[in-house]
Amino acid sequence: MRLVQLNVHPLKSGAIRPITSTTVLPRGLADDRTWMLVDGDHRLVSAREVHGLFHVVADTPATDPSVAAALRLRSPGHPDLLVDVPQTAPVDVRLFSLHLRARPAGAEADAWLRSALGRDDLSLVWCHAPEQRTLQPGFSQPGDHAAFPDSFPVTIASLASMRQLNDWMLERALELGEEPPEPLPIERFRANLVVDGYEPFAEDRWTRVVVGDVPFRIGKPVGRCVMATLDPLTLTTAKEPTRTLARHRRVEGKVFFAVHLVPETSGRISVGDAVRAD
Repeated sequence: MRLVQLNVHPLKSGAIRPITSTTVLPRGLADDRTWMLVDGDHRLVSAREVHGLFHVVADTPATDPSVAAALRLRSPGHPDLLVDVPQTAPVDVRLFSLHLRARPAGAEADAWLRSALGRDDLSLVWCHAPEQRTLQPGFSQPGDHAAFPDSFPVTIASLASMRQLNDWMLERALELGEEPPEPLPIERFRANLVVDGYEPFAEDRWTRVVVGDVPFRIGKPVGRCVMATLDPLTLTTAKEPTRTLARHRRVEGKVFFAVHLVPETSGRISVGDAVRAD
């Protein structure tokens, strides 16, 4: 099995940034989901609420070495904006039910994002202390932590599972007399690591994964939300893949695709690395 894609999302719900190599840290991949948008009540704002976030391209030196700041923001019709590491006092923020602390990026970044996304209550914050956050009890160990992902530091998905899901979607459409759908890309699931070379859904049975020389512990399966139904290009929603996942991958009212990982050490990984799982 090989690592065939490597993806980072410096801004939570921002455009996927494919890369060829990165550093793995205890909190996850370098700069992955370290920036987040919040509303006037300091609660998370994601692409679930503001679909246009998928079109905001956020880069850091980890995703583009030419970036001469902590963060560079790009959006159609707007000039690029460089954002430095915030030195502001931390404020309380909410990530779902979690109460965390983060540093505001400042008025210039807020104004840029409000203009780009057409919403006047947005603010950008940066995770200055990822170790403040503990992970879900029962699926984590003392010391596990992350920045601003939904649940766990890293996610891994399988192209073999994606091919099986697309086959299931085609079968379902034909059963219902619908037009055969175009295969969905693996990017719908916004995984950090994409692998190929195992049978479909072999990841359900894994307890540990080693990418190159970096070991990861399995956290839990990834429960999918409405974001998987959002086309990242057109920003339109549809029934798939949730409809088909609900038929084949539904457990206790949730649908699952891909699995969460927790890094067991730091190190470098690259596209093409061997992946071993047990």
